[in-house]
Amino acid sequence: MKKFILTLLTLLFSMSVLAHGPTPQKVQESITVKIAPSKAWEIVKDFADFKKIMKIRSFDDEIMKIKYEMLKKDGPFSDYNAYIIVKKGSNDKESVIQWTARFYRTYKLNPPIPEGQDDATAVAAVKKIVGPGLKSLKKTLETK
Repeated sequence: MKKFILTLLTLLFSMSVLAHGPTPQKVQESITVKIAPSKAWEIVKDFADFKKIMKIRSFDDEIMKIKYEMLKKDGPFSDYNAYIIVKKGSNDKESVIQWTARFYRTYKLNPPIPEGQDDATAVAAVKKIVGPGLKSLKKTLETK
């Protein structure tokens, strides 16, 4: 009887280990701009394009970091949270802007995953936000 219960518990435990949701995904890109970090930070904090689609969660002026979440929820991803940080570049008149986004695919259950709701689709959609967002930000920073 003990052997049966032990086998049953082992089976139940091993099945629960296999039952998990999606793996968190991450997109991280950066750009280098010819502008002092302190000036870049002041512009990043007030960048109007961000405020159209994002809810600002926090600012940290000391480390020049802004955390936000996505307001628009119609993409092939969910639970999107991200941050943008301004770092000193190779000299005092250069900044590196790093954008890091963390999110999940839309479909939260285990396979089979419906087409268009998989990790690759979610990553591609977020890259379409981060890449153009950085380019727009760079254009704004270098014209100020």
